[in-house]
This record gives sequence, C-alpha cells and structure tokens, in this order.
Amino acid sequence: MPTPRGRALAAPVDLNGTGHYVHWGVIQLSVANLLVIGVMVVVFVLALLLPFPGSRR
Repeated sequence: MPTPRGRALAAPVDLNGTGHYVHWGVIQLSVANLLVIGVMVVVFVLALLLPFPGSRR
C-alpha cells in the first residue's frame, strides 16, 4: 500500500499501459502530444487576441 506522500507524487494517469495514438496517413501522434500541441495553439491564439497589459495609456 503506497504511503500518502508516495500517492501525492504519483502520476494522475496510469503510465504502465500502452499509449494511444492518432494516425493521419504517415503522421502518427500520441494523444498526450496532441493535447499538448492543442494547448500550445490555444495559448498562442489567446496571446494574439488579448490586449497587452499597460497599452491603454
């Protein structure tokens, strides 16, 4: 039985299983990498659309 401290350091998902992949022809991405790329695109778009702090002087 893991200790409470060991449980706090555990991964939020089971990393012992096989990975899940998305296939588009010759392109193969893991779902985890696809999620990271999606979050990066969202942050980039938000950085373009949101006003820069201090620019309303």
